[in-house]
Amino acid sequence: MSKIKIPDTMMVAVLNSYSGPDAITIEERPVPKPGKNEVLVKVAYAPINPSDLATLHGFYGFKDPTPIVPGGEGSGEVVAAGPGLMAKNFLGKKVACTGWGVGGGVWSEYVVKSVKGGVLSLNKSLSLEQGAMSFINPLTASAFIDISKKAGQKAIVMTAAASSLGRMVNRLGRSEGIQIVNIVRRDQQVELLKSQGADIVLNSTASDFEQQLHDACHQSNAHLAFDAVAGPLTNQVIKAMPENSKVIVFSSLSKQKVEVSPDQFIFENKRVDGFWLGPWISNQGVFKIMGLWKRAQKQMQTSLKSEVRKIYPLQEVKEAIQEYYQQMTGGKFLLKMS
Repeated sequence: MSKIKIPDTMMVAVLNSYSGPDAITIEERPVPKPGKNEVLVKVAYAPINPSDLATLHGFYGFKDPTPIVPGGEGSGEVVAAGPGLMAKNFLGKKVACTGWGVGGGVWSEYVVKSVKGGVLSLNKSLSLEQGAMSFINPLTASAFIDISKKAGQKAIVMTAAASSLGRMVNRLGRSEGIQIVNIVRRDQQVELLKSQGADIVLNSTASDFEQQLHDACHQSNAHLAFDAVAGPLTNQVIKAMPENSKVIVFSSLSKQKVEVSPDQFIFENKRVDGFWLGPWISNQGVFKIMGLWKRAQKQMQTSLKSEVRKIYPLQEVKEAIQEYYQQMTGGKFLLKMS
């Protein structure tokens, strides 16, 4: 039995409409009880990710009727278990938990999660701070390298490359012998990535950016790109790449539609595809995902490490989001639940 006393009520961040952080309120709600094959997690930390910002504005892949509890991932300790042997096995363990499926988002002091995909055990050596950031970015970076290797690519293009995810892809890519053509939008980001070992870093605001990108893609023979920005940048990337190339769009930081000239499809046999971590994981099978998770856990202090810039209490979630909007490069903001 857990020695942690479970209160009757908890504090929760609630999004009341898809109109941004101003629509968030902090409310007191009853602590939920786990059902069969479910556990109750006392949440410790949760990061603010770009996907969370998209959710606040109704731009993410699912849009449940409001009010909802946001938060795509977090960490904590399992303090109660519902019926079922699998659930009992999680009791007392440190876990990472996802913000979809049973229980919804994790910007909450407690959350119920299914043991069938909603929680994953954390290595005992991993802190709850790192554990809170161990799912979305690390598994996305692992997926990108896995996709690249399966396609036989020795070089790839990465937009928004100075982000936490972009830096992970760089570190993993170097360890796997994959050249990364990095695209950023500020000189400071160029310096940051180069100081961390990146060879090719291009500033998309430079006057000769398109020519630099064309040369980098052809010299490195990069036929695969991962694009987090969308908008006109997607067309710049696909136009710069050799024939028979593909751009995989996995976010829309520009909040614009993907723009691609038809001649890229017709005359150069280029393609645009999409990536969403949840469906990708569902298609991989249990054994492969557990293998990726086990490997990711081992790399959380090296290739897949996320820097923490600042920790805010849950009650100051709006302030945390506003500061994150002002500077999204340079480390993660964490919400501390209690």
